Amino acid sequence: MPISALLARIRRLVPKSRDQHYDEIVRNFGVGALRPPPMPMSDGELARAIAEFLKEQPSSKSVATLGRKLDPSSPL
Repeated sequence: MPISALLARIRRLVPKSRDQHYDEIVRNFGVGALRPPPMPMSDGELARAIAEFLKEQPSSKSVATLGRKLDPSSPL
């Protein structure tokens, strides 16, 4: 799945009040810290990963956790 399509799905899951979380996701895809899942994720799987990410302030730790949810082989 292209990153743009994945980001569109993520945008629908991140409330506007949490734009800093969405911006952090976009930034980390841009610098290569986050990678798209190797296999397509269901809406439920993606929603659970994003919900967990939203529980904390954006940080390298929360991004690493999200990265492992998106791609379990992620080195983060």
